[in-house]
Amino acid sequence: MSHKTEVVAMLLAGGQGSRLGVLTKSIAKPAVPYGGNYRIIDFPLSNCVNSGIYTVGVLTQYQPLVLNDYLGNGQPWDLDRLNGGVHVLSPYEARGGAEWFKGTANAIYQNIAFIEKYDPEYVVVLSGDHIYKMNYAKMIDFHKKNDADCTIAVLEVPWEEASRFGILATDENDRIYEFAEKPEQPKSNKASMGVYVFSWDKLRKYLIEDEADPDSSNDFGKNIIPKMLDDGQRMFAFPFKGYWKDVGTIDSLWEANLDIINPNVDLDLSDKSWKIYSRNPESPPHYVGPDAVIENSSVSEGCEIDGTVDYSVISSNVKIEKGAEVKYSVIMPGATVKEGAKVYYSIIAEDAVIEKDAQIGEIPENLEDPSTWGVAVIGSSAKITEGKKIAPKEMIASGEEV
Repeated sequence: MSHKTEVVAMLLAGGQGSRLGVLTKSIAKPAVPYGGNYRIIDFPLSNCVNSGIYTVGVLTQYQPLVLNDYLGNGQPWDLDRLNGGVHVLSPYEARGGAEWFKGTANAIYQNIAFIEKYDPEYVVVLSGDHIYKMNYAKMIDFHKKNDADCTIAVLEVPWEEASRFGILATDENDRIYEFAEKPEQPKSNKASMGVYVFSWDKLRKYLIEDEADPDSSNDFGKNIIPKMLDDGQRMFAFPFKGYWKDVGTIDSLWEANLDIINPNVDLDLSDKSWKIYSRNPESPPHYVGPDAVIENSSVSEGCEIDGTVDYSVISSNVKIEKGAEVKYSVIMPGATVKEGAKVYYSIIAEDAVIEKDAQIGEIPENLEDPSTWGVAVIGSSAKITEGKKIAPKEMIASGEEV
């Protein structure tokens, strides 16, 4: 029984996120906590709902348990629907044996039957590891207006960073005539954001052909997009302005967290007109002790703060004891920083414990020289013993005691 749905969104949330090291050891990258009260996946999901897209397939494969539990029936995002709603699609349920998703295109290919059930005109393909707010409905309108087969959201990036992205060259009508994946000599600074709108009949045809090609790596950027371009399909670039961050590395995740307290950054999470929804357990209001000093920071509910916090993001149910200092750091839910401990330029993952007088990271002498400093990372439920020092850039695995 099929219900006609104009748009189905497919959210690629399967990546192992190896560049996030210990943070994604036991948790899929999109489920990593962000900004005190969110997880990364809240952004694309909220963008879908705010854009009026209520049928979302979330494609997971690596450590999906936390993510599956978090998504549940989709209720926090208003995605608990009889027709449509959010569906977690895992490869181990694939027919004819467990076949892991080989690439982004193969992941969608394996779920053609799911998409067909809704018989959509358009399919929106999204990544699960970007922090941004975007109205996909505007992009779909742009796609229709251009009678496009594929529309790719683009962001102008600084020229010196262009070789890190898929770069699109466009004519005066925003039509794409060339696409280069991470070019050494970029011809344009329009970077693909990994947000695509496809007319479903076209995408379906290309997915089936791509799957049949033994030499393909079954990837959108490497195979599907270049092939459609070679075949002269109508492909357009949709210009995006606003905050967008790929949080695939420790440094970018750390920066994106601190961006929410940076007044010069255009990322307002309290904006009610484009709300970012999340599944948050109810916590009591935070408690700030008489000796606490909190400056330029974001502090979530359920925290107990008796120490000093400066330019940091403190997630829910974190304890920072008297005499402890936290600066330029991200503390994820449930972590504890004990008396006299110092946490500088660090990410402390969920439920980690920093014992008395330990020091994590340090305040760099010279921020301009990247070789002298880096973000220290303490994995979830790890324990740093009393008086121990952890160097900048050092990573302590989840559950470890050092």
